[in-house]
This record gives sequence, structure tokens and C-alpha cells, in this order.
Amino acid sequence: MGRRNQHSNCFKLLIKTMKEEKKPTPPKFNIYWIYGAVIFVLLGLSLFGGNDWQTMQKTNISNFEQFLNAGDVSEVIVIRNKSSVRVTLTPEALNKTEHQNAKSKNILGQENSQGPHYQFEVGSLELFEEKLEKARSEGIPFRLEFITIENRWLDTLIGFLPIIIIIGVWIFLMRRMSGGGAGGPGGQIFNIGKSKAKLFDKNTDVKVTFKDVAGLEGAKEEIQEIVDFLKNPQKYTVLGGKIPKGALLVGSPGTGKTLLAKAVAGEAKVPFFSLAGSDFVEMFVGVGASRVRDLFKQAKDKSPSIIFIDEIDAIGRARGKSNITGSNDERENTLNQLLTEMDGFGTNTNVIVIAATNRADVLDKALMRAGRFDRQIYVDLPDLNERKEIFKVHLKPLKTIKTLDVDFLAKQTPGFSGADIANVCNESALIAARKNKKSVGKQDFLDAVDRIVGGLEKKNKIITPEEKETIAYHEAGHAIVSWLLEHAAPLVKVTIVPRGQSLGAAWYLPEERQIVRTEQMLDEMCAALGGRAAEKIIFNKISTGALSDLEKVTRQAKAMVSIYGLNDALGNITYYDSSGQTDYNFSKPYSEQTAQVIDKEISKIIEKQYERAIDLLKNSQEKLKQLADRLLEKEVIFKDDLENILGKRPYKTNNEKIEEAKALKQKK
Repeated sequence: MGRRNQHSNCFKLLIKTMKEEKKPTPPKFNIYWIYGAVIFVLLGLSLFGGNDWQTMQKTNISNFEQFLNAGDVSEVIVIRNKSSVRVTLTPEALNKTEHQNAKSKNILGQENSQGPHYQFEVGSLELFEEKLEKARSEGIPFRLEFITIENRWLDTLIGFLPIIIIIGVWIFLMRRMSGGGAGGPGGQIFNIGKSKAKLFDKNTDVKVTFKDVAGLEGAKEEIQEIVDFLKNPQKYTVLGGKIPKGALLVGSPGTGKTLLAKAVAGEAKVPFFSLAGSDFVEMFVGVGASRVRDLFKQAKDKSPSIIFIDEIDAIGRARGKSNITGSNDERENTLNQLLTEMDGFGTNTNVIVIAATNRADVLDKALMRAGRFDRQIYVDLPDLNERKEIFKVHLKPLKTIKTLDVDFLAKQTPGFSGADIANVCNESALIAARKNKKSVGKQDFLDAVDRIVGGLEKKNKIITPEEKETIAYHEAGHAIVSWLLEHAAPLVKVTIVPRGQSLGAAWYLPEERQIVRTEQMLDEMCAALGGRAAEKIIFNKISTGALSDLEKVTRQAKAMVSIYGLNDALGNITYYDSSGQTDYNFSKPYSEQTAQVIDKEISKIIEKQYERAIDLLKNSQEKLKQLADRLLEKEVIFKDDLENILGKRPYKTNNEKIEEAKALKQKK
């Protein structure tokens, strides 16, 4: 009894195991089998249809002559292009024993009763035709036909070519419309809905690393931390923390936002998807959203991964602001899909989004919130020390003189971005090569800065002596006023050689300030109006040459009154909106009465500084004439020339004050 139960249990276990075993999966049905079968049948019917299915016995011309003389032949078909003859027998002849093999069956089991029954080759068609004519003259009855057989394969293919093309196009469209990851119906047609992101992974050679990114220490630290998140997630998640969803790089053009992203692609050992915001935009409806879905699907499949979207303001602008017509905006649909993918119900894990823009003020608030872009990394213009590091990076491939002072170059380029410094280095090399130099020197860099800031020199430009004198006094006025004012930028050089669109130029070395006071802005405005004031004093006339000066002064005065609240008449109030939403409003943020007050105050500030410049130049009129004469003589004068005429500048710059403070500390 116990053995029976034991056997029964073993049997049940065996049955259970057999049930649990996976059944062999039959091959999946493929619709291409049907397409292939249809094409095969059509080709078969065309190639083997009709009489071509019948089999023919091989014979020779002597046997044929016997058949012909015996009256067994009913039809003779001569194929001219193949020198071949096909013979069809009479019904009576088919009953003879000697022709029994002529009725052989074909592959379908059908007897060959209709003919042709025999086939043979002839050497000369002319001689064979003479024999047939002779037999006819002797009264032997038979039918004679001459034909030319063409290539049936080629004819068949040409005949079915339109059908084959239609079937091929239909299969292609069906495949593309069947989905496949693009996210929407029709999104896959011609790959329109597929993401255009470039993939950088371990197999891709990206040479840019964090060592190639000079300066930007704060931004680099945060970016490196994001890379470390993906490399060692357990280090942060063990304490309960979550990996950030995204980081937004914000900064002026040329500060190195895209370069940071390239460094991330080079440093991170995870898949890196890179594309621009404009890659989502297409003329077809729904394509942008489809590409967003496909992008995040690819990133999720290869997670952990990084997505980099450059110039995200192309799709991330605030919704409902530019939609004047009230119609459905394709860009808004793309943005909505991006918002959903970044932080929605189907949240993608281990996918970090890095975006870059220089217009953070126009981005949608929903995009900027925590949970989508958890971190906003500001990439500012480089300061003195950062410019020095950037110069060192871009000077590596250049052949420079050994005594080149990098500190001097950094001091000569305030307000320059990383891209500007790279351009200066490249331009200096081109200038040195143009002068047939073997190495790039200090003067080449200074010429490159002048070229970038002022434009190309136009020494061949025709200028009358009267115009040249006016330009000389204009630039001399700028130089003297800026020299006599405490907070104006110190002068570097003055030239009356035309550059770019300007007929003359004065180079200043602006001090790097974090905050600007009222007296500093007023001194800068007064220095800018020094050129027009000099024309008024000397010639008692003014010209159109001060357009750029007036533009600069008006912009500064407007900022003082309506933005920074530095005007007593309006008080501590600003009409500036940092979110950028006022750009879409048709109405001004102030009343008409306030607008009149703003206009009056702007005009009052400018005119006051203009009168101030006139007073300064009247007191130094003799020196103004000396400086103008020096300009007319040399065309280019430097700081030393101003010191010879005006004496030592009575005010010290910030850099000089800093150096004096350092010297005092060292003495102590």
C-alpha cells in the first residue's frame, strides 16, 4: 500500500513537471510569407503558362524528313533567332508506335496531345527553308510558321514591375505606420517621428574632458556630481536620497554651456544623448511630441543615461504667450510631452536631463520647477583668474613667444567670454602668420583684440581733411573727459583709422565691478558725450558721428530711471520684469503720466552730463587741440601720449588699489 502511494506520488510529480515544462513555441506567422507566395504564383503562371508547360522530344533533321515524307507532320514552327524548329504531329501519327514517346506527360501529369511534339536544331535556315518549299511543291500538306522568341523572364519582370513596386511601397508604409517606438500613428513614416539625438557611449570617442574646461569651477563641481550620481548611485541612495531629474545650464552666449555638456559626454561612462531644441520642431503636427517620446524611450532602454538638450528655449517657451491666433500650437504640444516625460505618471528612472539656454527668462514655469530641473547652474562670464586659465587652454596649440605674459592678456580682455578668448587666440595666430612670423607675440594678441572689438582697419577709405579733423577732435574729446573723471574707464589707445563701421575709436579698459553706483554711471555717460561736446566747442556744430555714443548714453539713462531706481523723481521703483513675461504684453507697466516723467528724467540726465562734458573741455581746450594735432599726425596714440599732454591721471584704478594693498601687507 505504501509503495502504491509512493508510485502514485512520483507519477503525479512527473505529470506536474511535464506540465510545467515550456511548450515549444511555434514559429510566428509572418505576413511576408503571403506576399512571397502570391509573387511566386504570378511569376510561375507567367513563366510556365500556356504551351511552355508541354514537354518536347529531341530529334534530328533526318528523322524530321522521314516524318514529313510519311505525312505525319501537321505544323512546322521555325524559330529564327535560335535556329530551332518545333514540329507538331497529326492526330493519326500520334497513334503510331514510333511516336508513342511524343505523348509523354508533363510535371502536372497531362499528356502532350496539342503539341509541339518534337524539337531539333538546324545548321542553315536557308537550306532548311528550301527543303520545306520543295516538300510543299511535291504536295505534302503541312502548316509553316516563322517566329522569334524573346526572353520570357525579362518580359515577365517588366510586365509585373508596377505591381512589384506597389507591393513594395505598401509593405514599407505598413511597417512604418505600425508604431515601432515613435509614439504616434504615422510617426514612423520616413522616420519623421524618430528622435534625431546623437548617441555617445563607451564605443564613441569623445575627446573633451573636464580638464579641457577652464574656469567655471562652481558649474563644473555640480556637473561632476551629476556624473558621479550615475556612476555610483548607491553612494547617494543608501542614505535615502534620490538622483536629481535634471540640471539647467543658464548663461550668456559663449560662456561654455555646451562645452560642459561635451565634457560630461567624455567623462560619463553611461550613454549620452545629445540634440538641439530645434530638432523637435517640424512642419508636421504631432512630430515634436513623437520625437520626445522616442528620445526618452531610447534613454530608458539604455538607462542609466543622460539626455542633453541644447537651446531648450526653442521648445520650452512659456505657453499661451505667443499664441495670438488661439490655434493649437505644435510647440506647446511638444513642451507638454516633455513635461510629462520628465516628471509624470510614467517617470523615467536613472535618466538625467541636462539642458542649456541663454534665455532662462522666457522658459515655462512648469519646466523650471523642482522635480524636472532640480538644479539651475548659472554659468557667468569668466573673471580675471578664470580668463587666465582659459587663455592657458587655448594657448597650448599655438606657437607663442616664451616671454608672453598671460596675466597681461587676461587683464586686457574684461567682459570676454570663453568663446571670445578662443577667437582672440585664433585671430592672433592668423595675424602672426600674415606677418610671416615664426611665433605669436604680445602685439599680435593686442591686434586681435582690436580686430574683434573694433573690426578690420580700412586704411584705403576716402576721408576728406575736414572730416578727418572732426574725427580727431571727437576722439580727443572722449580721451580727455574720461581721463579727468574718476569713475570713467581708463583709456588704452585712441585711433582715427576707420575700423568696421566706425570712422574712429577709443579703447578703454573697463574695471570689473559687481555693483555700480550712480556716480559711476554718470561719469561713464559724461565720457561718452565728450566727443559731441568737443565738436560743439571747436566747430560750434554737431554731426551724426556720435550715434553709437548717444545710443549707449540713452540706454544707460533709461536703465537708471526705469530699472535700477536711481532717480529721485520716480523713487525706489522698477519696471523691469526678470521673468521676461512683459515681452508679450501690449501695454506698458506704467501710466501715460509716468511715461512722460520717465522721458523727461532721461532727457534731464543726458543733457546735464552733456553740459558737464562741455565745461570740462572748455577748461582744457588748449590740451584738446594738442591731442587732436597729435592724432592727426600719428593717427594712433596711446596712454603714454595722454600722460605727456595731460600729466599723470589723478585717480587710481581698482587694480592699482588692490596691488598697493598687497604691497602693504607684504611689508607688514
